[in-house]
Amino acid sequence: MAHILPQTPPLNLPQETLTVFHALKSLPDSYFIWHHLAPWQPDAPDFLMITRQGQALLIKVSTAKRNQISVAAQLRLIEDHRPPPGLIEEGVLVNFRHSLNLTPNAPIGMLVIFPNLNQTQLIASRPTSSNNEVKWVGREILQADGDSGWFEHLPSQSLSSAQIQILRERFTPEIVVPPDLTVRQPESRRLEAGLTAFLLDYNQESVLKSDLELPDASEPLTRDFRVNIINGVAGSGKTLILLYRLRLLYHLYPNRRFLVLTHNRPLNHDLQNRFYRLEGKQPKNIEWATFTNWCYQLWIHSRTPWTDPLPYKKRNTLLEQVWRERLENSSIPLHLFISEVDWIKDQLPMSLDDYLKADRRGRGFALNSDQRRLVWQAFLHFQSGLERQQTIDWSEVPRRIWQWAHEGRLQIPEYDFIFVDEAQFFAPLWFDLIRKALRNRAAHLCLAADPTQGFLGRRTSWKSLGIEARGRTHHLVKSYRTTREILNFATLFYRLRLTEAPEEEILYPDLTQMPTGVIPQLLVLDNPQDEITRVANEIVALLKQGIPRQHLLILHSNGGGVQRLISAINRKAGKDAAMDPKVTYPGNYVRVTTLNAGAGLESPIVFLCGLRELFEEEQSLRLSDEEREEIIRSNTRKIYMAATRAGQRLVLTYVGELPSVLQQAISALPRPATAK
Repeated sequence: MAHILPQTPPLNLPQETLTVFHALKSLPDSYFIWHHLAPWQPDAPDFLMITRQGQALLIKVSTAKRNQISVAAQLRLIEDHRPPPGLIEEGVLVNFRHSLNLTPNAPIGMLVIFPNLNQTQLIASRPTSSNNEVKWVGREILQADGDSGWFEHLPSQSLSSAQIQILRERFTPEIVVPPDLTVRQPESRRLEAGLTAFLLDYNQESVLKSDLELPDASEPLTRDFRVNIINGVAGSGKTLILLYRLRLLYHLYPNRRFLVLTHNRPLNHDLQNRFYRLEGKQPKNIEWATFTNWCYQLWIHSRTPWTDPLPYKKRNTLLEQVWRERLENSSIPLHLFISEVDWIKDQLPMSLDDYLKADRRGRGFALNSDQRRLVWQAFLHFQSGLERQQTIDWSEVPRRIWQWAHEGRLQIPEYDFIFVDEAQFFAPLWFDLIRKALRNRAAHLCLAADPTQGFLGRRTSWKSLGIEARGRTHHLVKSYRTTREILNFATLFYRLRLTEAPEEEILYPDLTQMPTGVIPQLLVLDNPQDEITRVANEIVALLKQGIPRQHLLILHSNGGGVQRLISAINRKAGKDAAMDPKVTYPGNYVRVTTLNAGAGLESPIVFLCGLRELFEEEQSLRLSDEEREEIIRSNTRKIYMAATRAGQRLVLTYVGELPSVLQQAISALPRPATAK
């Protein structure tokens, strides 16, 4: 069977085009075939065929019937100037071939197929004015066995790889990645061939074009809604595929309603910016939001009185006060209590009995029944404290929306398509609200997730969240964002730290044909102020070398370090040279933000700072062995994520005595051979 994309034909195809689709799909697997999808490019061939040898054929399908051929012949007798059937299709092929700007002798075949006519009828009706370079064939070619009948219309010569890319760029514009939308390094052979844009690879394109149909809601379906889950190694293009899938579906269904959700603002801003650069506009029927802000908007636009949530600092102060009153003399430390309160609020509303029976696998620490009772009473005391202050915390916002929707007091808006990036950070209650927002059983849910992070990294399944992932998950193992050296470092660091992690916990990348680059640089400083000063000086030096500001990303372990770095860079490089993308739309500035906010971002050059705080957190004497192991797992995943944000160069800074695992991970990387 031929490789054909999309693998299932789009809805509402003319019967003639559908017939050709199925005939092409039945060809041997040495044929690669694309059906034209881009609605913004209406005058194009219907199919592109390329063999393993590089022979190319453009195909246009005519819907002409026998009676139309007879009428056209009569009209020519009375000098009617309307083009007869076949000439319009022929003109599309010729104009498309000309638009490629390839040399006139570039071997590209052109074929018009008439599924309603036989070859004898075509020979008798074809005008003498038609172009001899375009072949006309009747329905016999669709009934032939194997590839007999098709092969004779292929050029005898093959296209070069550069010519094939130019042909694909024009025929499948929905998979073209402009250089400013990726941090991939251009390859020398591509530059020599004059190629600047990149294309999604075949696996990425297959994910992009899977399950695009949006049938009528009244049609019987075997599932509640359509799910596509994109898992992949760092830099495999998960976010890019989600973005391109959004663009394609928006053009296929321009009157439908779309929602794009992320867990942090920098990523949401970045997605909006990239979509605008692709489309040149922000359509009103596409909504962009962090999940919390989406809930916030639902609340303030409802008739329910709005209460400003307690800032995180004041919220944690209240939690610490509750802990001192209720748990200080117990075996439950403060950080565990705060984590457990967050976990409780992320679940569907529960009672004490529910909490005592709750499956907490993956939490990293066990709580027996007595400990759970203590935590529950402290949790209720915290809730009472919020009520006394007539406020709530931010984690309560989705719970209130869920409750009011469940009681019928608030109507959740409905969408035909919902896209979630970095879905591994979304809570069970969040997914339940998302399900309520899907318009009907035909609606689409597309999730992009990193299996090493969030609840997936804690071995929680999609099924436990009410999402059936079996048969609907796509795995991508080829990384395009970064270099072999950076990905090697990140993967080795992960394996050295989590020696007992199951093999399936991390998708190991395919390192073949990855571009090489510089080995990650490790800077050891004496104190935190030296770290800030050194990084600021490095940034200024790079800016003086002509590196664009937006090509620099700094990730720090905490918000205080972020603010100190921004101030230091702006003192040296000028006002607004550096900003936090959490509060500012993407622009011409150095991005400085926290590790947690960095998930989903990417940059040619990345600085990873404040690592000492993470390692010191792991050494606290108040931690049990179980708690320490969980913090090590969490920090390892954070550092892995942060390191793989880099496309070309990674710089890590550390204050004080260097942990051996960092030095070991870098020292183990193969060094480039030196010239003799």
